Amino acid sequence: MKRNPDDRRDNVEKIQYNINHTIENMELAEEMIEKTDDPKTRRDLKKKNERRKDALDGMRNEIQDEAAHQEKL
Repeated sequence: MKRNPDDRRDNVEKIQYNINHTIENMELAEEMIEKTDDPKTRRDLKKKNERRKDALDGMRNEIQDEAAHQEKL
């Protein structure tokens, strides 16, 4: 079976899309936190946003790596 070559040309765009989407989800969760009276829901949403912040850090590092890779080409 023939393997496809590693095509990284649009990785930066894909990562940026994911970053934007994650930020939107964080903002929506913050709105829900403000509107809800349920402590469990608030706690769960805050934990989820913490995980999203960690993911954003990773995606930002990855986008820098990809941009550096593109400059080498």
